[in-house]
Amino acid sequence: MRDSSEWHSTAFRTHTIGQVVSNGADMIGEQVSVAGYAETVRGRGAIAFLMLRDGTGHIQAFLKKDNMDENTFTAVQSASRESTIQVTGTVAQKRPPKVPEGEPTPPPEYEINVTEADILSSAETPLPVGITDDVNVGLDIRLDNRHLDLRRAHVNSMFQLRSRVLQYGRDHLIGEGFQEINSPKIIASASEGGTNLFPMMYFDTPAFLSQSPQLYKQLAVLGGLERVFEIGPAFRAEKHDTYRHLNEFISFDIEGAWMNDEDVMGVQERMIHHIWSQVVANDQHLIDIVNEYRVSQGQEPVTVEIPELPFPRIPYCDAIEIVQKGGGEIEWGDDIESHHCDIIAAEYPGFHFLPRWPMSMKPFYIFHNENEKGTTGGQLSRGFDLNYGRDEMTSGGQREHRVDVLEQNLRNMDLDPADFTFYTDGFRYGAPPHAGWGLGVARLLMILTGAGNVREVVLFPRDRSRVTP
Repeated sequence: MRDSSEWHSTAFRTHTIGQVVSNGADMIGEQVSVAGYAETVRGRGAIAFLMLRDGTGHIQAFLKKDNMDENTFTAVQSASRESTIQVTGTVAQKRPPKVPEGEPTPPPEYEINVTEADILSSAETPLPVGITDDVNVGLDIRLDNRHLDLRRAHVNSMFQLRSRVLQYGRDHLIGEGFQEINSPKIIASASEGGTNLFPMMYFDTPAFLSQSPQLYKQLAVLGGLERVFEIGPAFRAEKHDTYRHLNEFISFDIEGAWMNDEDVMGVQERMIHHIWSQVVANDQHLIDIVNEYRVSQGQEPVTVEIPELPFPRIPYCDAIEIVQKGGGEIEWGDDIESHHCDIIAAEYPGFHFLPRWPMSMKPFYIFHNENEKGTTGGQLSRGFDLNYGRDEMTSGGQREHRVDVLEQNLRNMDLDPADFTFYTDGFRYGAPPHAGWGLGVARLLMILTGAGNVREVVLFPRDRSRVTP
């Protein structure tokens, strides 16, 4: 549950439930108003016990017919689970449970002796998704009812963790001198080729949803901002049906002037190391909630192990050899597919970089040194991937800053330089060498939480078959 110690009162509650639970010893006899979801209502006759939950904790509310309006008492006593209820009353210490002789008495717990209550909204029955009970439904049903799925403790914890990951990543990048920017999501031309764009009409002008902030973060660097980052959406019209692909996703993107590929690989591994370190230091309780659910489903608990620095570097040519020696069918110039990555991951199971890919396999804006050739003589690039096990996490590299080479790269990839003048013109007036990367946020969360599908860790995912809710 969330730390609400610094939260202020609102129109519906003087305190969060977490504040009452944490500070109950100092609040005995104090009148409070809290609000939350009804998990259970027990008792008949003249008394009732209402278990309330908000985003910060759980608390028992004790209701006695003689102490409040009779109609209100009756209504609360028959309230459906997950109805939202506000109660007002005094804080009291619960009667301690009986424990066998010789065993320690558990720490004191607190409740609210209710004098007033208000059912703010009644929940329909039955619930399409179990909240506190162990009712297994398919992922599609859960996503159709994400508003309820989020009330499940382990799902809520995953999204709290997601927020923390974004915060830790942002803090680290700012600490290394990067400034946050926002690039347009309606663009006039492709940033990474034209085969996976969502077309649209921008008034009377054909346009597309952005695949990446790539070109715009480069222009920001050329403009003298030097080190920039963005956390924002990207859109890919790729017809994937896999556990790790979505058509809309959020990524960390950085770009830095006076940097090469090795420099920005260093930024990335330090950022991930920082995120993992902060999660271990501050968020084990969220991992524990996720693990409690995983164990209940017969799954292995996840362990957050801080990765060692530096991450291994396995150049593309070496990776091809590893796959071939491991029995995989692959040739120089082939993409390294997931089943190839399984072979590499047997030797490098954690985070590892795959640098120096063939130029023909990387976008037009990737830098290449004409003297760097692969084992078969093909041109190598300064592009790299970051993998974790079998899954690609990042694509990045040093960028081409020579405008003549940049325009030729466009031609080599059957793209018309005239369509990219908004971009290439920025390189005509002195362009610093620069580099950057894009890192999928959801794939980081898959590692931290053990989620088997990227849709688990995206609030409202968008794939080929899902455009609602």
